[in-house]
Amino acid sequence: MALTPKQQAFVREYLIDLNAAAAARRAGYSERTARQMGDENLSKPDIAAAIAAAQAERAERTKVDSDWVLKRLADEADADLADIYDEIGNLKPIHQWPLIWRQGLVQGVETVTERVGEDADGNPEYAQVKKVKLSDRIKRVDLIGKHVDVQAFKEKVDVTVTNLADVIAQRRKRLGDES
Repeated sequence: MALTPKQQAFVREYLIDLNAAAAARRAGYSERTARQMGDENLSKPDIAAAIAAAQAERAERTKVDSDWVLKRLADEADADLADIYDEIGNLKPIHQWPLIWRQGLVQGVETVTERVGEDADGNPEYAQVKKVKLSDRIKRVDLIGKHVDVQAFKEKVDVTVTNLADVIAQRRKRLGDES
């Protein structure tokens, strides 16, 4: 079944941020019904298939797929902080950092002048300190764990609880049918 122009717009818009309600609004659905229509569109097999096909095309075009994501996360998780410092502990110039550190592992570098003491005459002495703010490496490990389905990182565990009385009744029925 062919998608309507509004559904096609929804598919295009959904790929922007994977937010069904926002995609529905941008595709022309009313503000009042956007959340409902977004959820409804996602549940339609034709729309879900169109989204999956568009995501596959994008992954092929950009060469960003689950293998790329997992490798990138692993490289970031394994990056050694010592790589951005020289032999005496000074922060290297950014252009000397390994590429992985320049691509988002460091959120910022702040140069601060701090008082470090006084000279022999009692005059304050200052030093420049470079503070490096790192991005959340624990989050990367968490994402890796979710990606490879490590159970320790599972946020939701599905458990099936069976009513014992129902199990007994079904077993008795089965035994009764077999005799």
